[in-house]
Amino acid sequence: MSTYQAFEVTGSRQFAWTTRERVAPRPGHVRIKVESCGVCHSDVLAVEGLRPDPARPVVPGHEVVGTIDAVGEGVRAWRVGERVGVGFLAGHCGECDPCRRGDFVNCTDQEQTGTSVDGGYAEVMYARSNALVRIPEGISSADAAPLLCAGLTSLSALRQLDGRPGSLVAVQGIGGLGHLAVQYAARLGHRVVAIARGTEKASLAASLGAHEYIDSSAEHPGEALARLGGAEGIVATAASGGSMTPLITGLAPRGRMIVVGVGTDPISVSTPDLVLATRTITGSLTGTPVENEDNLAFSVRHGVLPMIERMPLAEAPKAYAHMMSGDARFRVVLDTTA
Repeated sequence: MSTYQAFEVTGSRQFAWTTRERVAPRPGHVRIKVESCGVCHSDVLAVEGLRPDPARPVVPGHEVVGTIDAVGEGVRAWRVGERVGVGFLAGHCGECDPCRRGDFVNCTDQEQTGTSVDGGYAEVMYARSNALVRIPEGISSADAAPLLCAGLTSLSALRQLDGRPGSLVAVQGIGGLGHLAVQYAARLGHRVVAIARGTEKASLAASLGAHEYIDSSAEHPGEALARLGGAEGIVATAASGGSMTPLITGLAPRGRMIVVGVGTDPISVSTPDLVLATRTITGSLTGTPVENEDNLAFSVRHGVLPMIERMPLAEAPKAYAHMMSGDARFRVVLDTTA
């Protein structure tokens, strides 16, 4: 076929089902026949028009899995027929100062898949070759897709903790990120505390590997963590700075809260709560493509899987609205074969 279908978005939630020409990939790029694409909360950057030029059409989606069907000039490490993934980062430049120091995540000339360059709400997408992630055997494309962003983000945050096996690690928010973070933390050998509002997710958290559950609507979560001995680390996944604030006093001395949930309200902290116990609050974005391959290998080996709802590509606007409603359990994945 010389054409393919894709959802473009302009403005705020202005989706358009379009027909595009299938062209050869540019030098250093590959063309991918998309099989699955996760619908992530970060898609709001494109879909809600939160980018410099929302009038310019872009294809959302940055949890993409598919098969290479063409390679551009200069691509040596990738072959037609390989199953690959593309995450949020669309490939580093290799020339800026962060890249020269090996900090590819913070490349100053890096595009964002599905936000500044076209992503995976499409039958076909194009990607820089150094953004590609090899997908291992033993996992479906639909299950692999959310791990490329939500999974990598969760595992990367946990790997920044200095906690030894058996140390107390809390995961705040049992949603798209949190339900994976609980699984990773348990597989890494931590004593895991899940924190959420209400009791509805207590049994789910236990089935995912949590050893303790704190209902933050019934008790102060920081005080509850302190009674358990204090957390060596907290991975804060809920998109609310206000809900993260009470967690700080639940950190053990030298404990670290790593923020991965992006909210618009601030985290408030008393300086004595940081200084007198040498606590740290830090943010974490994602990881490199090769770290994503490590993530997938770990996930396959230890049985870490996302809970997903599949929807056909033709229902992408509906899938996005379902994700935004908070009713999805827990990741929505677009299936181009459905």
